[in-house]
Amino acid sequence: MKKIILIIFLELIFFGYWGNFVFAQDQEILEGQVVKILEEQQITLPDTGEEQLFQKLEILVTAGSLKDKKIEIESGNLPMASLPKYKVGDKLLIAYSLDFEGNDSFQITDYIRRDSLSFLFSVFVILAILIAGWRGITSLVGMAVSFLVIFVFILPKILAGSNPVLIAVLGSFLIIPVSFYLSHGLNKKTTVAVVGTIIALAITGILAGFFVDKTKLTGFASEEAGFLQVARQGTINIKGLLLAGIIIGVLGVLDDITISQSAIVFQLRQADPKLKKGQLFSQAMNVGQDHIASMVNTLILVYTGAALPLLLLFINTPHPFSEIINYEIVAEEVVRTLVGSIGLILAVPITTFLASAVAQAKK
Repeated sequence: MKKIILIIFLELIFFGYWGNFVFAQDQEILEGQVVKILEEQQITLPDTGEEQLFQKLEILVTAGSLKDKKIEIESGNLPMASLPKYKVGDKLLIAYSLDFEGNDSFQITDYIRRDSLSFLFSVFVILAILIAGWRGITSLVGMAVSFLVIFVFILPKILAGSNPVLIAVLGSFLIIPVSFYLSHGLNKKTTVAVVGTIIALAITGILAGFFVDKTKLTGFASEEAGFLQVARQGTINIKGLLLAGIIIGVLGVLDDITISQSAIVFQLRQADPKLKKGQLFSQAMNVGQDHIASMVNTLILVYTGAALPLLLLFINTPHPFSEIINYEIVAEEVVRTLVGSIGLILAVPITTFLASAVAQAKK
């Protein structure tokens, strides 16, 4: 019965959302810039009695069918939970449509952030090239290849109804060698890191599948999963999508730890060619233990930062911790974090052992 109610609820949400989307097709998204604040004051909302900032803005349209025209828009005349204060020079996205009487209707939908994002990306690229040199350029190419695989292969295949886990694994097998060799060069050190990453990723995938089943996770902890399931009429395996997300998330961190461990072994071998395989492994693992501590802590902090709004919802709840940790939305993050951490921990001895064997055999 609960499942039926959930499905009906999701359908109501989706069709309400879809109805808004269809209505939005009659709208045009304009771009504009605030050129003048015509009016600004605190008003009292009649329904709630709360005070709210009201602004009347003059905006110059910079893109769209009304380009180079000035329009007036009121902000704050309706109740809003988070109302921004606009100022002259702000670049905005504006929904333009006709009301029932055929009059122009304008509504501010968001800020334009492209310029700031482009500047941030430019800083990232310049610093990567200046500090890392040629390796920085090749790593950027590897990053581009990774995004290409994700957006051209992984996402379209999953959206078409393919098994998310299988597609994520195949996509990872494409990303790993290309990004590794572009970033770190074509050598034995990188080859060992590639093999170690693939083995650790396979173990992580097996553990993720086991514990997702063991904890009875469905993948429907997020609203996006419910919308996606209804929108695609059940053609997407939501639980598989959860597993695929865990695999791809761990892949990005495995690169750092496997290439570091492989490099340490080969550096030790170069510094002292008399070291035996067992000595190489032992000394490299001393450094690997520090890697494990730092990387696991990093992974946990990354997941905690992403789930910070969720954690804040539970911080002052009267429910006990044993009940909160049992909620799927929380348990999903716990499984994601712990499975990823286990994969990282196992990647260190696996890569170190392979590198020690290869370095010892190297003449």
